[in-house]
Amino acid sequence: MADSPTVSAVNASAATPANDDDRLIVAISARALFDLSESHALFEREGLDAYRRYQMAREDELLAPGIAFPLVQKLLALNQAPPLAPRVEVILMSRNSADTGLRIFNSIEHYGLEIVRAVFTGGASTSPYVHSFGADLFLSANPESVAWALAAGVAAATILPSKAPQTASQELRIAFDGDAVIFGDESERVSQEQGIDAFHRNEAELAEQPLSGGPFRGFLDALHRLQMAFPADASPIRTALVTARSAPAHKRVILTLRSWGIRLDEALFLGGRDKGPFLKAFGADIFFDDSHANVESARRHVATGHVPHGVRNKGNSGI
Repeated sequence: MADSPTVSAVNASAATPANDDDRLIVAISARALFDLSESHALFEREGLDAYRRYQMAREDELLAPGIAFPLVQKLLALNQAPPLAPRVEVILMSRNSADTGLRIFNSIEHYGLEIVRAVFTGGASTSPYVHSFGADLFLSANPESVAWALAAGVAAATILPSKAPQTASQELRIAFDGDAVIFGDESERVSQEQGIDAFHRNEAELAEQPLSGGPFRGFLDALHRLQMAFPADASPIRTALVTARSAPAHKRVILTLRSWGIRLDEALFLGGRDKGPFLKAFGADIFFDDSHANVESARRHVATGHVPHGVRNKGNSGI
């Protein structure tokens, strides 16, 4: 558990809504931010009381960074932007109680992370508060919490055990799959139900018709607004579309993004090639995909979030 335990109280350090301006708001679970694997295993093995004793006895011991820690560092570094740039806020969401969560906040303070808002639910779901904070993105190690957030209309992904990229880049680099992530899954449904030839015919016939927005459309919009606050030749943010599509199915994607007024810095149309090596070459701080096969490839190279949405995940809320 690690995002789990005790009292059923909610503690938020600020009552003012965080969605009343143009900030990019990212909510993240404690298990995505820090390595809580040892204490989570203890909880599953010995139960809540043992977990509570373990955390309280070690509340002055620092937690090691988790999979999403480098991403959070880069997100918060964007607050050194010009005064008129939209700001970034990261909110901690934890199923710990405030008591057992003290170790988490001690670690946040040690690492100098500017995280001032937090929710500790004492074992209850954090999902309702993700929506209340107006989050643009929710990252969690709990697939059930992610599914609830997606159902509430928040872009969300399950952070998987992954290999963090070894890169000296100071840029924030985020990569997205297309269908069922940035876009709706209507084209993917054609592929799954009728085959690849029918998919290509469908995309050629509807090339001028924009795709619908997927669960990450709002997050992409918010990220794009933040990116536009910087000079085009000096932006600290770089984005990429990494999709299994290939020509001629690329045209509809390009025209859809154009109709949305969204700029992606790179677009990789891989025609079914393994995505992992390309994501490593891009140096993604995180990659979002709905496909189990794609995330398994990606996680060997970069931090990866599974988006349990669309026809590929029908009847399955997690990986």
